[in-house]
Amino acid sequence: MLNRNSHLEFLYFLTTPNSEILAGIMEVHEHVFEGAKLMEEELVEKENVLIFVAVDGIRVVGFKIGYKFSEDTFYSWLGGVHSDYRGKGIASELMRRQHMLIKSLGYTKVRTISRNKRREMLLLNIKHGFDVLEAFTSEKGTHKIVMEKEL
Repeated sequence: MLNRNSHLEFLYFLTTPNSEILAGIMEVHEHVFEGAKLMEEELVEKENVLIFVAVDGIRVVGFKIGYKFSEDTFYSWLGGVHSDYRGKGIASELMRRQHMLIKSLGYTKVRTISRNKRREMLLLNIKHGFDVLEAFTSEKGTHKIVMEKEL
């Protein structure tokens, strides 16, 4: 769905990005997750964090963040695309790029946790080869689905 006329640029960071990119990620996070704030400290404390962003001009329109889960498994933690940019294949492209890079870094599996409430992401994960490992209810009463994919 991404086409040659697209002005999107895809970037990645192996550390916390500059303040402009970080502010853009936080803005998209807040938009996607109904006002929930992402704190910079949450990114800094993750081991081997990897951050992908989709940028339109100077505007961050999507992101995908993950980190080392174990020696062979990468945890794809957070991601989202601003509603103004959905349906253009951005989330798929961010995922494709993340999986290519983490495979080149030596990871053999990628794990994520999704929610039934976020059906678009659940379906995207299944479309990209994730298998459901288990489902559980969090301490907050939220139903969650653990998924994993062999790279």
